[in-house]
Amino acid sequence: MTGEKANSSLNNPSDRRMNGCEIVLQALRDNNVEHIFGYPGAAVLPIYDEIFQQEDIRHFLVRHEQGAGHAAEGYARSTGKVGVMLVTSGPGVTNAVTALQDALMDSVPLVCLAGQVPTSLIGTDAFQECDTVGITRPCTKHNFLVQHIDDLAKTIHLAFRIAASGRPGPVLIDMPKDVLFAIGTYVAPDVARPPSYQPAMQGDQNAIRSAVALMAEARRPIIYTGGGIINSGPEASRLLREFIDLTGFPVTSTVMGLGAYPATGPNWLRVAGQDGSHEANMAIGDCDLMIVIGARFDDLATSRARSFHLARRKSRSISMPRRSTNAFSSTSAFGATPHMCWRI
Repeated sequence: MTGEKANSSLNNPSDRRMNGCEIVLQALRDNNVEHIFGYPGAAVLPIYDEIFQQEDIRHFLVRHEQGAGHAAEGYARSTGKVGVMLVTSGPGVTNAVTALQDALMDSVPLVCLAGQVPTSLIGTDAFQECDTVGITRPCTKHNFLVQHIDDLAKTIHLAFRIAASGRPGPVLIDMPKDVLFAIGTYVAPDVARPPSYQPAMQGDQNAIRSAVALMAEARRPIIYTGGGIINSGPEASRLLREFIDLTGFPVTSTVMGLGAYPATGPNWLRVAGQDGSHEANMAIGDCDLMIVIGARFDDLATSRARSFHLARRKSRSISMPRRSTNAFSSTSAFGATPHMCWRI
């Protein structure tokens, strides 16, 4: 920590020298955050001091860190924005693991701001200290340990970009207390943007032509949709309905994909899988072409993946998956779901 005086105003863009807590709040503003959910603890009290000195970002106090995570998930689902949760070190982080895992499985964009003991105490079994990065690595899309104040703003901007891009998911930022008290330089999101990340937003034309040819030849096709369509926004759902009206193909869905196609629609077979309808499962079992949009073949849908794959050996599939790899795809038209529906 330096001897410089921290900038007390976050609204002066000409002065970019701030303490860590001010950087956190300014980074949240610049990423269009208006609401956060959290539960205070010793390691994040400095951030709470800054929260109560401003009015741009509203904080919702929960009674348990897991509740903060689920509330942030619900906020992200209902608004389309990245949900933000704030927890303290040690038990605060471990209480948040269930919500982080849930967001990872359901592809919900979430940023978890976690306090941590000072860097000099990490790994010493200090009070409310745990291996946050190691514990949360399996249940996050990515996680960070900020060890220098000048990396804090860039890390927060990158976390929001990772959480919302590609297949959405939770990102955790571990912030030691001494970093939050230190003085550093704030950088804006456009400065911190990584130039190397250029995801494909349009489908492969050759793959699309192959997909159209398969659909033209199919006699017993079915469309299998999932949460990827919901996560892609209302436009993706509208294009899905247009696609179904155009082709007349029957459609089924995972639980996460409910709502993308109306349950009152004439082509609706209801949910597929272990807890799904008889009609949907029979249609999947007897189809000669399966069009998979924004879904994955989990155990509830397939029961035993190997047996399901062998049963499908005489059929073909077209996949626009939530993940970039799909073991059951014979033709993949990669790109954002709305573009794919429109192209086909």
